[in-house]
Amino acid sequence: MIRAFVSADMASVALGANAVAEALEAQGVEVIRTGSRGLFAIEPLVEIETSESRIGFGPVMADDVSAILDGSHPNRLGPVDALSFFARQQRFTFARCGITDPLSLTDYAAHGGWVGLDAAHAVSPQAVVDAVKASGLRGRGGAGFPTGIKWQTVLDTASDEKFIVCNADEGDSGTFADRMLIEGDPFCLIEGMAIAAHAVGAGHGYVYIRSEYPFAIRTMERAIALAVSKIAPFTLEVRVGAGAYVCGEETALLESIEGKRGQVRAKPPLPAISACSANRP
Repeated sequence: MIRAFVSADMASVALGANAVAEALEAQGVEVIRTGSRGLFAIEPLVEIETSESRIGFGPVMADDVSAILDGSHPNRLGPVDALSFFARQQRFTFARCGITDPLSLTDYAAHGGWVGLDAAHAVSPQAVVDAVKASGLRGRGGAGFPTGIKWQTVLDTASDEKFIVCNADEGDSGTFADRMLIEGDPFCLIEGMAIAAHAVGAGHGYVYIRSEYPFAIRTMERAIALAVSKIAPFTLEVRVGAGAYVCGEETALLESIEGKRGQVRAKPPLPAISACSANRP
């Protein structure tokens, strides 16, 4: 049976990817829905699996299926990885996006998934924090704060309960990196949060996603349900925000998670030391 890969990313669907996938299935093609590779000028993109590589066609429409299957479509791209836009990139965060089924545990494991979590569980929390410090990893926000220092602060803080919070509010206009990762490779985020939980001693986590991202919310909820046994005893849940720009700031985000109005808290205390909102009624 012919296998084809079609993005289920929200932007790809808006461009007609679902209709293309349905037309392929009507022709007896096995369709695997993926995340997007990120070049929306060629979406909807169809990649046909061959013995040597995946051959891309895009952009295409539902009535182009016959031409896609016989290889005569004028928008035949060849191997998508070889396109100049992708060939000059070295992908890390988005390495699996557009390649794997985002809700397949088998696909994730086959492409390097869970290796980091297994390695973290094999050593002490302090060893994980030390490795993160040595890596030079920094936050992707404007401050570029060293991740290892933040994790060390949480590890050193005595508390009966600790939490991992993922800020996927992504309020900046035209910034869709969080959405694309969650829709295209949610287990990557889950694994990263589970590693952080082991490193600092957290038992529960929240993925805070803005309500304008219904595909990301649905995908993350399904992925968490599938990964329960892999990340245990750490547990995760999705919290949906109302889409306020201010909730991209860490303390306003915590207020929203607690069911309050998204509003910046006075600091100290720092959230890495105390998530308590005692300084506000």
